[in-house]
Amino acid sequence: MYNHAPENYVCPFCLIVQGIENEYLYSVQNDIIYRDRKVTAFISSHQWPQNHGNVIVIPNEHFENIYDLPIHYAADMHRVAKKIAIAMKVVYACDGISTRQHNEPAGNQDVWHYHLHVTPRYKDDQFYLSQREFMPVEQRAVHAKKIRDYLCHH
Repeated sequence: MYNHAPENYVCPFCLIVQGIENEYLYSVQNDIIYRDRKVTAFISSHQWPQNHGNVIVIPNEHFENIYDLPIHYAADMHRVAKKIAIAMKVVYACDGISTRQHNEPAGNQDVWHYHLHVTPRYKDDQFYLSQREFMPVEQRAVHAKKIRDYLCHH
């Protein structure tokens, strides 16, 4: 329902779940901070300048958007998002957390696989005035380790 993926779309988030690294995605397996049988969470390849540590939470099955997502996946994804938000509060000592989810081109969706952003926020961080920028793999690894370590011990 209300799908916009082009014909023969190669879904980068499905590739992440499948453990594949290739030219269709920027993310690598080391970006993954959490995985269970239904949900995967990873450090995004693109970060806001003042809000490093942005995590993307996805269902392990392919659903393009919120219209297609079964409600039981929504509950599982928010359970994981809550764990990540708590980890971010400790690891980054941030002032708050934003969760964002986009649907369809007019809703600013840019990958045709349902996903939820969990982002550390700070007072006066200019979040809505800034653009995401590519973060090199080495820098993402530092953020992934911080959050993964917290999640493993709590």
